[in-house]
Parts: sequence; structure tokens; C-alpha cells
Amino acid sequence: MIREPAEVTIDSDGRVVLPLGLLAEAGLDPGTPLLAYCDGDGRIILRRESDAIQHLLDHGEF
Repeated sequence: MIREPAEVTIDSDGRVVLPLGLLAEAGLDPGTPLLAYCDGDGRIILRRESDAIQHLLDHGEF
């Protein structure tokens, strides 16, 4: 399901605050360990660390 995008801003320390509603839609709670990586074209992917590790074990790639 495609949701309305949330506009966020990078602060001077390089931080981005994600709205709680967006985190809830993704099934993420504050404090959830995430992996972040660049997917090109200005995209940054955030994945639950446990999901990324399981995918790596199952498929040999993130």
C-alpha cells in the first residue's frame, strides 16, 4: 500500500527525525536496530537489522 510521503529535513548534525506514524506503518518501534545503505539516485534504505541478516543468510545478499 502506498502512503502519502512524509517530508523530513536533514539537520546540521546529519540527523533525520522520522514521524512515529511512518515508523508504525513500517512495523518499527523506537530503538529498533536498523541498517542503512545507499541504493543510488538519492535513495537511502533502512532495514530492520534482523531482517537484513536473515535475508543475507537465505540469499547471500542484503
